[in-house]
Parts: sequence; structure tokens; C-alpha cells
Amino acid sequence: MSNFPTLLSQLHQLEFDYADGEGIDFEPFQNFISTTDTLEWLRLWTGNSEIDHSPFLVFGQDGTGGYAAFWLIEASLDILEQPIVFFGSEGEIGVVAKNFNDYLWLLAQNFGPYEAVEESHSNRSSNAVFLDFAEQHATSAYRPAFEMIQAAQIAYPTFETQIEALCR
Repeated sequence: MSNFPTLLSQLHQLEFDYADGEGIDFEPFQNFISTTDTLEWLRLWTGNSEIDHSPFLVFGQDGTGGYAAFWLIEASLDILEQPIVFFGSEGEIGVVAKNFNDYLWLLAQNFGPYEAVEESHSNRSSNAVFLDFAEQHATSAYRPAFEMIQAAQIAYPTFETQIEALCR
């Protein structure tokens, strides 16, 4: 699968501004990277050449090359209902959001995938562009970023250990 869901395509038309560290460190892709490239990256990231499949749809990266992806763990759910995870270039790892709706609200609060994993306790100013987008498109209610990040970690508590177990 290489094409984005429509709402993700619309989101990635917006400007992700790093704002000298005060904004969102994220470079959106226009399509998911290929299954072959995802598998190759995951093998390099984990150091495990025996991984034979990948439940991840990579949709963007931070400035250092860390990847944000949908984690396709719930077979019965649509892509936008799947959790979003982050694999940093320096080994950072974590669940960013339980689903795309929560991800939209995180962006509205200036939390991209990297910030959600590495700066989840920080207070960030809101982002008017992403707030407007979330208000128009999210089907869930606004909640504080820390609350959503914590809910994602509670919903998927074994993500980090599962990935660490794959690392060689």
C-alpha cells in the first residue's frame, strides 16, 4: 500500500514548522514508504535480518531521520484507527497516539511524533493551523497532550519491549 487515506493527505498539505525548536520536528511524506523499504529500514534499525514482515506504515520522519508510522496491530480497524508510533534515529521509541484523531489533537498542541515520545511532559504552545484542522476533522474531543500520550502508552504497554526484543 502506498497511497494515504484522504485525511492524512490533507493533513500533510499543511506546513509543519520546526520554528527553531518551538514547533514540530516533522517532515511529512506524501505516500507511505514501500513495504520493501520499510522492511529494509526495520532490519537496519533493529539489527535483525530475520524479520520477515512489517506491521508498520511509515508516513513521515523527524529532522534526524526518525520514522513515524501507523502500527497495524488491530486487524479489524481502519488505518486511521491504528496506533501511531515513533522510531528515533538514536534509538528513541514509543507509542505516540492511540489513533489518528488523538494524533490530530497532539499536533494542535505542537506535539509531533518526536515531541510526544521525548518531550511528553513539556508545556508547548498551541498551533493554530493544526488546531483548526483538528477542530474540523477529529471525531474525538480535545484532551491535553500528556493525557493522550499517557492513554496511548496504557493502551499499548508492550510496544517498546516487543520492539526491543527484536533488536540484536
